[in-house]
Amino acid sequence: MNQEMSLIDKIIQNRVLSHGIFWLAVLLIAPIYSGPCDDNLLPYIYRAIGIPTKMLATYVLVYYQIPKFLQKGKYLQFGLSLVLSVYVFTVLYRTINVYVAEPLANQSDYQEPIWEIMTDLSFTIGVYLVPAYFFSFVFLFVKMIKNRAEERNQLNVLEKEKAISELNFLKAQIHPHFLFNTLNNLYALTLDKSDKAPEVVEKLSEMLDHMLYKSNQEKVPIQKEIDLIQNFIDLETLRYGNRLRLSFKKEVENEDATISPLVLLSIVENAFKHGVSGAIGEAIIRIHLEVKDYILYFTVFNTKPPMIQEDRANYKGGIGTKNVKRQLELIYPDRHSWHIDEQEDTYEVQLSIEL
Repeated sequence: MNQEMSLIDKIIQNRVLSHGIFWLAVLLIAPIYSGPCDDNLLPYIYRAIGIPTKMLATYVLVYYQIPKFLQKGKYLQFGLSLVLSVYVFTVLYRTINVYVAEPLANQSDYQEPIWEIMTDLSFTIGVYLVPAYFFSFVFLFVKMIKNRAEERNQLNVLEKEKAISELNFLKAQIHPHFLFNTLNNLYALTLDKSDKAPEVVEKLSEMLDHMLYKSNQEKVPIQKEIDLIQNFIDLETLRYGNRLRLSFKKEVENEDATISPLVLLSIVENAFKHGVSGAIGEAIIRIHLEVKDYILYFTVFNTKPPMIQEDRANYKGGIGTKNVKRQLELIYPDRHSWHIDEQEDTYEVQLSIEL
């Protein structure tokens, strides 16, 4: 089906080929248009002889008169040019019919003089206007449909490109956000001359590799995102130590499932940012990730400190929640659900995505 559509698209986009097919169809349906006839070849003879005039009338109307006058609001010029072209092409059509088609078809022994054809307007226009211009309007109708389809297709392409650009911009916002927080952690460890610093550097390297290179991919295996989350958790656990009580439960039924990179990590990072960093006593984070029947269920729960924290990263107002929700809208429109349950001392995000 896709190959057939691709072939049709190629034909439509090739102007010479598509026009050739149109006029060939005009020739082949001649017997239907002309009605019953004793000689099966006669309709084809008349149609073949008349097609050049039909083509001239069509292209002058569609590619000159309409865009040059009608579409620019020059109605008087359009009317005058249309009247003139109708006269010229009906006279030409009748002349070719009388002097070429009828002799070839052995249909008439009498040939009207040119001056009679040119002056007998009631007969010339009355009889030959429809044959000369009928397919011009068919051609115009087909062209209008084609133009509308191309406009819709171009609009879809532009919307897709805009969505991709916006998504890339959102991801670009995430990178420095995570990097800044993690470097702060590393800086604190180096000040204390902690033996954990090399481990932090190694995990940070793995995270940066994923965020800077893997995130450029449209989708990544779900396991890669799990590994990224695990590295981030390990980094934060090194920093907070016994202050943090954390569980990360993973149940992946469909190991070949893929997901857009970094979306889940943003939610986890928010739990640490607003659930642990400002906590005086013990903080709790519970993460549950399940993939079943190619549907992701992701829940992140964290306790909140009693004191209101300064939101320097503008997570709630900018980069954070809005960023994640916007990414979900762009990547998984009508294929995800997002719910936040915020209490005085707890915060929980519930997300499901059809992968």
